[in-house]
Amino acid sequence: METGQQMAKDGDTEEEPLHLSGCSNESVFEEEPAEDAAKEKAEREAQKQLMATEELVYTEKNYLRLLQVCTSTIRSNLQALQLPNLDSMFLYTEEVIDVSGRLLSLLDQKQVTPRDPLFVETLCDAFLSLSTDIESAYKEYLANYSNVSALENVYKQKESLWTEIIKVIKSSAPEVNATSLTFFLVMPVQRIARYPLHFQTIMKHTDPGHPVYPLLENTAHTAIALNCRINEYKRFREVADKYKKTETLTIRDKMNRLNSHSIAKKTARLSQFIRHETGISPKIVDEEFDALEGFFYLLEDGIATLHDNVEIYLHHLQRFLSCRPEEFDLDMDGEKPAICYKEITTALRQWILPTYEKRMRLLVHKPLCGLRDLLVGPRNLIRKRLDKLLDYERIEEKPSLTYDDQEVANTYKTINTLLLNELPKFNGLALSLLWGMLGAFSSLHKDLAEDMEQLFQGFAQQLPHSSLEPKAFWEWAECSVLEGAERLERLCQDVEEQLNAPIVQPLSPGSQKRLKVLSDKHGSEKIYQLTGPVVGTRDLELSLNKGELVSVISEMDTRGDRRRWLVDAGGPRGYVPSSKLVHYQPVTMDMPPQLTATTTDRAEGFRRHSYTPDIRPRPSDMPRTQPVRTMSVTMPRLQVSDTPLGSEQPSVSSPQILSHLIDSHEVSSLNGRDVDDMGRICKYIRQIAMFGLKHMLF
Repeated sequence: METGQQMAKDGDTEEEPLHLSGCSNESVFEEEPAEDAAKEKAEREAQKQLMATEELVYTEKNYLRLLQVCTSTIRSNLQALQLPNLDSMFLYTEEVIDVSGRLLSLLDQKQVTPRDPLFVETLCDAFLSLSTDIESAYKEYLANYSNVSALENVYKQKESLWTEIIKVIKSSAPEVNATSLTFFLVMPVQRIARYPLHFQTIMKHTDPGHPVYPLLENTAHTAIALNCRINEYKRFREVADKYKKTETLTIRDKMNRLNSHSIAKKTARLSQFIRHETGISPKIVDEEFDALEGFFYLLEDGIATLHDNVEIYLHHLQRFLSCRPEEFDLDMDGEKPAICYKEITTALRQWILPTYEKRMRLLVHKPLCGLRDLLVGPRNLIRKRLDKLLDYERIEEKPSLTYDDQEVANTYKTINTLLLNELPKFNGLALSLLWGMLGAFSSLHKDLAEDMEQLFQGFAQQLPHSSLEPKAFWEWAECSVLEGAERLERLCQDVEEQLNAPIVQPLSPGSQKRLKVLSDKHGSEKIYQLTGPVVGTRDLELSLNKGELVSVISEMDTRGDRRRWLVDAGGPRGYVPSSKLVHYQPVTMDMPPQLTATTTDRAEGFRRHSYTPDIRPRPSDMPRTQPVRTMSVTMPRLQVSDTPLGSEQPSVSSPQILSHLIDSHEVSSLNGRDVDDMGRICKYIRQIAMFGLKHMLF
């Protein structure tokens, strides 16, 4: 029995291994299809990853090729049509082409293909290394794309012109069925948005346990963040372009824009501003922005002041070049200082100063005008920020915001962020440009001084006082110029007094009759004459012409004002300004003396440009010699010498005419036509003196 039981046990033990071996065979058969399925899935994922990688590379190459065709072939053919603002259509395309070409060149440098296991890693490294450059290139292109679309719409308005553009596009790229320029120019807008999709597709078909997966994930996130920053920058630019424009509206246009909404908005802003100024409500203080704003206004004031000064400087330079005293014949032929002066001034006016003026306009004035125009946009944005800040403070107090309130808040935050980010860059760039213009201004003056020094070196030995020490020369020059300037000023004052004096002329029969009536009635000591026309604007004020005779009744009005006198005009009585009245001086019948420039005759012939009376005075009445102090100015040296006119030919040099004309004319004898002549002489003398004074500064 035990033996049977033992045999039963042995039988059981023998059958059990057979059963286990059958189960193991079945599990092997089940694992093999699972492994095959996983292997097939991995192969499919690898194939999809390869296809996504190849698609990225192929589309990048095709995209770059089409952009190059657009910017080279199509653009050069369109230039023959002379389209307006054609260059602005292709703005920033070169930067986009450059960064795309660099991305492909980095892949080519590694000499790997999309089937290579290291290709995905190489692609991610190349994109990450160029992410900053990609963002810089594409954000400017996308921000400017709205201008491209607007310009193309302008071209479409001219049907004949647009037809020619289509012909050029189709002939330049026949393999592409393009019907507009935006077919090519919209490609960068589409391309930058597809980078995240390409990398996400590659990452989707990559095993998370693969070593390249973290790098691929980082690249996809970088592409997404890059697109977000570009879109944010584009939104900032749209807001800036909207509010930085300066509109010139007529009163009618402004009235047409008024409506209930705009009036309510402006009233709310004014109310909020008054609450700030009165201290009722606190004002949001941003110290960072306040510092940037203060520096901007300081910079704007400096640029405007420099622009005005440069314009005035160029205006004075033009006036100086228009005055050419060296072209007049002043009887100084053969005199060495005068010849040197003429040659020097001719060289200055024909070559040196015109070249200097041209460079000044090109290197200083033109950039300064451009910089001044650039200040308009930031200034308008700063002002608009203040308006939006008042709106933002008003809605900030509300517990809940409507859609319009949220839009107002977003607009303020956008403008504020834009100014905080861009204003420091603008201030720094504007300041560097301003320093560059000041440096150019200084360099131009340095070059001018060198040119003038080189010009004067050829005449230095021929000019008087060239051997003096610098200190002694400048002391002598200062004294000589100041002395001549004082004499010139005295002459000009005398001439102006003569020119401003009332014109003495015989009375008409009507005026003589009025003079007799007024003299008999009030006495001759009360007779006054008007120095200018008077127009009555109030009650009891008279309207009289220049030269009319009146008799003064009272030297004040009823209120005691001595600026208005009560006069009798030979019938009507009223008030006239006392400043317009002078004592009447009876006209004598003697003829006024003629203007005479007393000069000595030369050895032979007579002196030109001289006023001579019809009858010469007797020799006994004329002085034999007349001492004259002549001041000669030869650039850049001066000479003063005392020479009697009766002696040999005086040593006269430019502008010797100054003192010669001053001493040879008797200002007190000017009258009538001679006053006009002397006025012209005075103006001419002033121009000569200013020429000498300006050159002394050089």
